Amino acid sequence: MRLIAIVFTSLLLLIQYPLWLGHGGWLRVWDMRHQVDLAHKRNQALKDRNAKLASEVSDLKEGTDAVEERARYELGMLKKGEVFIQILQSP
Repeated sequence: MRLIAIVFTSLLLLIQYPLWLGHGGWLRVWDMRHQVDLAHKRNQALKDRNAKLASEVSDLKEGTDAVEERARYELGMLKKGEVFIQILQSP
């Protein structure tokens, strides 16, 4: 009777091995789900960035406000009649 219990226990363990550690086991499925979630988060961040860039492109194509803002801050340009004042911080 003891031999039968040992055989059944060993068979049960042999059946459980592929379920937990095999090719399609629970651990691998959990890891794949984790990777898919990370990929979805990265894709959403990239979609948000693309939407922001697309809106910036449309602003630059259609409106003059975005062009003026870039000219002021990136190139240091001024409109006619404006005066440039630079304030220096004392160390």
